[in-house]
Amino acid sequence: MLAYLQLRRQQTVRTGELTGPLGLTPAQERELFRRMLRGRLIARVRPGLFIVPQKLPFGGAWTPSETLALNALMADRGGRYQICGPNAFSRYGLDEQMPSRVYAYNTRISGMRTVGTVTLMLIKVAESRLGATEVVRDRDGEEAVWSSRARTLVDAVYDWARFDSLPRGFGWIRKELAARRVKVEELVAMALEFGDGAAIRRLGWLLDRDGVAARAVRRLEDALPVSSGLVQVDPTKPRRGRADRRWGVVVNADL
Repeated sequence: MLAYLQLRRQQTVRTGELTGPLGLTPAQERELFRRMLRGRLIARVRPGLFIVPQKLPFGGAWTPSETLALNALMADRGGRYQICGPNAFSRYGLDEQMPSRVYAYNTRISGMRTVGTVTLMLIKVAESRLGATEVVRDRDGEEAVWSSRARTLVDAVYDWARFDSLPRGFGWIRKELAARRVKVEELVAMALEFGDGAAIRRLGWLLDRDGVAARAVRRLEDALPVSSGLVQVDPTKPRRGRADRRWGVVVNADL
């Protein structure tokens, strides 16, 4: 089985594909897949779809890389994705913690999936919420789609509840701006395209307070709808503090 698939440079195989070439009955094919899964020689993407190694590793047992697992799943569902959240925080040196699962915005699947030993946390979003990405090739030659550095910083403010990224994200933004790894104009553009009202208010307040690029910050202010409602600067703390009416925030933390 492995020799046949490797000869064809095929890394995924579906139920029914081996009966003809290998002269197997459907029952024999099912037993073959079962035994190879038990021996950790292949990995199941979903019932009826498996990933196989390009070559067997030393020791025999094998599991796909995170990139290969994610690419196989998305290709099967015809979806697009980008790795985000804690994985991107780690990749860009914002957070030292190494996540135990792969977080990915995508257009097809919501929830957790396991492929081999890889755990995927899939966040289904509209097509319009994908973008601002970088393509990175891993050591096996697989290409992974990642959120860009600027997009990752905005997501830390926008999707803070999911990623547990505030108030830490404010410090990351300040650090990245000070090191000139991102530009204010990039952050503003990302916030306007991929943020919501609350994210724009919090980011605008932060940049305004730090006296950063007044013209760029004004673009955030102009994008805000008229509202009497206030959001907390730090959503993890009680709603007590000074009201900043310009940005529609309650300054409830000394950041």
